[in-house]
Amino acid sequence: MQIDDTDRRILRQLLADPGVATADLAERAGVTAATCWRRLERLTAAGVLKGQHAVIDWRALGWAVEVSLRFTLDKTNPRAFDEFLEAVRSVPEVIEIQTFLGRVDVRLNVIARDMGHYQEVYRDRILTLPHIADIESLMLVSTIKETGSIPL
Repeated sequence: MQIDDTDRRILRQLLADPGVATADLAERAGVTAATCWRRLERLTAAGVLKGQHAVIDWRALGWAVEVSLRFTLDKTNPRAFDEFLEAVRSVPEVIEIQTFLGRVDVRLNVIARDMGHYQEVYRDRILTLPHIADIESLMLVSTIKETGSIPL
């Protein structure tokens, strides 16, 4: 989809303040509310805008541990990916699942209240997942930059 300068202004303002009302977004982008609404509808229909979501600070809610787990799966079984993904979706502490081409097949972001809870999740829910050939764990120490935007 081709976007123009008006679309870019709307998207920049939306990235800066995702919860902004359409009328305020229109004013900030220099268009009428009707134009802004039509543009947002068009961007959504084209799949450019996939929705809005809340960004939760899990640590503020008492989930102090975040670990990125990188899996290499045993691909001798043709259903390894499907069975692994089906099983991992049922682990409530998994907040993100990504698949890759390359040495790493799947990456999970896992949260836990503390190290004891993480050990329990790891032993009881992660290590029991099917078709694991290798796991690499990376514990989050700090987040330096977190943004879903690039200059528009």
